[in-house]
Amino acid sequence: MIKLLSTIGIAVICFAFTTGMKDKSVKYVALGDSYTIGTGANPNEAWPNLLTKHLNDAGIKTELIANPARNGFTTQNLIDIELPEFDKSDANFVTIQIGVNDWVREVTATNFETNLVFILDHVQKKLKDNKKRIVLVTIPDFGVTPQGSKYSKGRDISAGITEFNDIIKAQAQKRELSCVDVFKISQNMKDMPLYIAADGLHPTAREYAVWENLILPVAKSVLEK
Repeated sequence: MIKLLSTIGIAVICFAFTTGMKDKSVKYVALGDSYTIGTGANPNEAWPNLLTKHLNDAGIKTELIANPARNGFTTQNLIDIELPEFDKSDANFVTIQIGVNDWVREVTATNFETNLVFILDHVQKKLKDNKKRIVLVTIPDFGVTPQGSKYSKGRDISAGITEFNDIIKAQAQKRELSCVDVFKISQNMKDMPLYIAADGLHPTAREYAVWENLILPVAKSVLEK
């Protein structure tokens, strides 16, 4: 009888331990636009996919459970289409890279900030105790690409994107969230044609890998806290 109870006790402890380990697994949702789904590269070469792989390689059990981002999506599209998908999930980790299409479509900085605040408020509320498990990623400088100027409408692309990125960084700082700035490094694409996709606008897998190399250590730090 004593031996049986001991066996049962060990089994209960093991079950509790494995259940606890399971609860610690990362359920990841990536929110954004074409940069988030890796337009210009194969789907498995998108930076959220690379991030998931490398987090697992580092011993952080991670599953990319949703990436509802799409080409051309703005903050309003994220609110209307992506947040409902996020709400259906049991995510406990989120990355957000959004805003380039707002700027292209001449959404004002004020309206962009209003939408970004709504998104962050919503995501943080849903994450509850994991509300700091968000990594913001800035907008790259698409103006350095061969086709980028077609979307400027006579405006200074670098200056415009910088203004939006300043809003992203300010919200990250205000909420004590991590933010990865890919703007400056994206400007290197100007002299690196192998880093620009065939459409002359989006990055190739090489550039997405460069971004992910910056994002990975930040994500690890967030998830290990």
